[in-house]
Amino acid sequence: MQFTDLKTQFAALKPGIDARIQRVLDHGQYIMGPEVQELEAKLSTFTGSKHCITVASGTEALLIALMALDLKPGDEVITTPFTFAATAETILLAGCKPVFVDVEPDTCNIDAKLIEAAITPRTKAIMPVSLYGQVADMDEINAIAAKHGLAVIEDAAQSFGALYKGRRSCALSTFGATSFFPSKPLGCYGDGGALFTDDDRLAQAAREIRVHGQSARYTHTRLGVGGRMDTLQCAIVLAKLERFEWELQRRAEIGARYQRLLADVPQVTVRADRNSVYAQFTVMVAQRAAVQAALTAAGVPTAVHYPKPLHLQPAYAAHCCPECCEVSVGLADRVLSLPMSADLSEADQDTVVAALRQACVAAAPA
Repeated sequence: MQFTDLKTQFAALKPGIDARIQRVLDHGQYIMGPEVQELEAKLSTFTGSKHCITVASGTEALLIALMALDLKPGDEVITTPFTFAATAETILLAGCKPVFVDVEPDTCNIDAKLIEAAITPRTKAIMPVSLYGQVADMDEINAIAAKHGLAVIEDAAQSFGALYKGRRSCALSTFGATSFFPSKPLGCYGDGGALFTDDDRLAQAAREIRVHGQSARYTHTRLGVGGRMDTLQCAIVLAKLERFEWELQRRAEIGARYQRLLADVPQVTVRADRNSVYAQFTVMVAQRAAVQAALTAAGVPTAVHYPKPLHLQPAYAAHCCPECCEVSVGLADRVLSLPMSADLSEADQDTVVAALRQACVAAAPA
């Protein structure tokens, strides 16, 4: 059993992927070839965002968004510690300071009710994370940002395709940033990502920053990075887009089935006004190490997203007191992600559920 079954997905998409790759090999435009613009147009239409800028990775998407906002050293960006390191990493790389706000215990997303208290005169942006495939409380976050004149960057690395009150993730704020890492709901076969915005000025800045700050060839208007998405990777995502709507439906069905079969097991709650693309299906268990070991022995792969909040990581500990964000700390000891992909069979899902139940019973204190 695969944690994320990319092999079955490739078998289904192989003719289209092969044709797309061959087309790039034939025209030989490996950097900024026609597939880049084609993908950007299709992703823009899909999300409903005015501009899409493909970039080298989800990390680059966050960094370029911060750079496009022209933040200054010492400016503060509010975010969550219960996320992958790239969220805070890019804030520091941009010369800013991450300010950590705790998460909701049921969704694991940033708790919007706690954000306003963290705002200072140095705060310039809020970076909520759409964790596990579900968007955070973006209306509330955007309202706080508007009140205080702040930008909002949605870290949507795990939620591309998700809906929030009828609108797509990545088209909900100043910037939306996503990742096409292979295991994501829409992934390439290497690194890739995209930025989305309705702001013409910010879109132009992002396009220049991704090519070393060039507004024209060898005219470097601003500080930039080597942040382009390779043509080959764009071609692969274009091929995968052909069945992406089907995959989103399958993820919804598989996620709903997990919810039914594990109704008595604590799990990430999906709010009624949004959905999840289930980048992961995550439960909360006691005695996680024992449960995970038992699942491994039963042939069921699992993962932990994430075992230690960022404010307790050596690289970021100076930016928050150890006693802060106690909900994140508690979740980090209990979350466990189960196999999830559009091609997960009911038989394999039943195996996962049965093994999890057995493991939880075995790990329970006598």
